[in-house]
Amino acid sequence: MMALKVIKISPVSPAIPSDSNGGNTIGDALRVTESFLVWLKINTTNRVIFYKLTESSRDLFYTVTLPKLERSLSLTLSHFLPLSGQLKRDPQDPKPYIIISPQDTVTLTVAEIDADFSHLSGKGLRHQTELRALVPELHVSSDSASILSLQITLFPNEGVCMGITSNHAALDGKTAVKFLKSWAHVFKHGAMPQDFHLPMVLDRTVVNVPAELESKIFQLPQDKAYVRSLKLPSTREIEDLVRITLGLSQENVNKLRERAKTESTRSDLLHLSTFVLTYAYVLTCVVKARGGDADRPVPFMYVADFRDRLDPPVPVSYFGNCVMPINIAGYKAKTFLGEDGFVNGVHILSDSIRYLSSRGVESIWELYEKGIKTFDPSVEKLSVGGSNRFGIYGSDFGWGRPVNTELVSLSRNILFTMSERRDDTSGVEIGICLKKCEMDAFIPLFQNGL
Repeated sequence: MMALKVIKISPVSPAIPSDSNGGNTIGDALRVTESFLVWLKINTTNRVIFYKLTESSRDLFYTVTLPKLERSLSLTLSHFLPLSGQLKRDPQDPKPYIIISPQDTVTLTVAEIDADFSHLSGKGLRHQTELRALVPELHVSSDSASILSLQITLFPNEGVCMGITSNHAALDGKTAVKFLKSWAHVFKHGAMPQDFHLPMVLDRTVVNVPAELESKIFQLPQDKAYVRSLKLPSTREIEDLVRITLGLSQENVNKLRERAKTESTRSDLLHLSTFVLTYAYVLTCVVKARGGDADRPVPFMYVADFRDRLDPPVPVSYFGNCVMPINIAGYKAKTFLGEDGFVNGVHILSDSIRYLSSRGVESIWELYEKGIKTFDPSVEKLSVGGSNRFGIYGSDFGWGRPVNTELVSLSRNILFTMSERRDDTSGVEIGICLKKCEMDAFIPLFQNGL
């Protein structure tokens, strides 16, 4: 049984009241982007990142490493002011906002754990509940919510785990990884990366959503009392969930691409990216592993970034959330159970992405609206998090590349994640969490189908 001991909980504030953050300073209120509302009732994003330390004695950690982590975090937060702010909501106002105040802090929990570092940081089978203790809670009430909470857990004489919990409504994965890599660089070198685009743009008016679309977004179809509360839906931990990290080499991806071309009758029209091929392959393996009624519904979801779809495009240095969930419904398990299951998945995902690519941000909203209308909360949905383009393994605090990193899902839906591979510049790494009986069927399906 793992024993987690909380050593201290520290409030860390931005180092200086920066006045170079895209025109926003401490004391300002930032309006949220329209995509924010879509994520308002989604559970927090929870990531763990494991680092092997050559020197990880308690004395060295508490006298040298931890003070340096706190100082570098404070310096980094001065360039990411909203992370220490509070998400607020007026019951009479449909638009939430982020308040940046002089007293703002990010909660940093420092803990020790008596557990097997090699096991928890490995890529083999682990129980989901084993990782849950390594991510902190995020303070959320009906009218106020923290944006970010951090936890550093020491495995004495072995390594550390960074636990990051963030409010998806305020920032997306690309922004979160940028913050993490910046913190790592400041810790290692004492300054922000030279290739970092400063100042961070906090001005929400750069997200130029057409007026007619904005009015649609604020026509909330859900119960207003529920939506206008910032409290997140309750979750129930499923004890039988296990997770594993698997990989697809570039050779595997190329084989899947050739397979799609061979099996499809319209291969010249397909969008055969690594994302589409990987998602279609994982989707078919999950459906087959779960078995059951061939006529059961199989909904699934991916996330579309609309930074480049606006006119003008959103600046590279923009801080915030610029993604929308795309829900795909209307398909049954039998679509993916046969020998043509993989190519069917490729067709569906390719068509969806090609449709988005051919049009502006309005097309993303249209697909989102369509998905909401067909969404059945009683049916488990497969969703994907992360990206093999974020470069998460580049978060080097001076201890080398992370041993492993995972998203720890708190929702009842099936989540799998994509990232680049730790030890290879190509291919993709996949983390997935399933019930034990489903995982026992999934692993051989995944490994033997390549």
